[in-house]
Amino acid sequence: TGAISSLQRQMEIQESELRRIRSEKELLQKQLREREVQLQAVSDKFCSLTEEQRQEEVVVMMEKENHNLQQVVKEQKFHMAELKKINSELQGTVSQLEAEVMTTHLNFLKQKQAQEETQRQVETLQYTELQTRVALELISSKFERFRNKIIQATFSVEGSQDPQNELTDDEVLEAMQKIFNERTEFQQMLKNKGSK
Repeated sequence: TGAISSLQRQMEIQESELRRIRSEKELLQKQLREREVQLQAVSDKFCSLTEEQRQEEVVVMMEKENHNLQQVVKEQKFHMAELKKINSELQGTVSQLEAEVMTTHLNFLKQKQAQEETQRQVETLQYTELQTRVALELISSKFERFRNKIIQATFSVEGSQDPQNELTDDEVLEAMQKIFNERTEFQQMLKNKGSK
């Protein structure tokens, strides 16, 4: 957008310059018409002059006209040089804008590809997250069943009291350790008495 705005400003400047040159051209054409009128007047005047006077008038008029024409040619050369310079600058600006548009287009394509790749990665991560959640729920369910079995086995031992509240993992481990210690002590007592 910035490049297009810059080109539009350049074009407006060039159009203004062209309008100025056209205005000058119209002024020159007006001056030429005025000179034609003057020439016609001079021509009419020649009819009433002698041959020698006519020749002198023609020489003076031609010298003056030559001077004016040289001035016009000089001005036109200057304007042509300006137009060439402007045209060259415009060509450079157009080339630069074309390069910028191409670069912008390539960057847009790269960004689009990167966005599509990111979208694919997001979808893959979402699918992986869903699978992980399902697996976690399954493992949590299995763990909870296993934990319940441990609690049931631990507190179904003779002499154990059923827990009144929900047990923490540490309390379950402590109860299991207590049973293990008691059985170890009992086995040691049996060995001490010579029993297998």
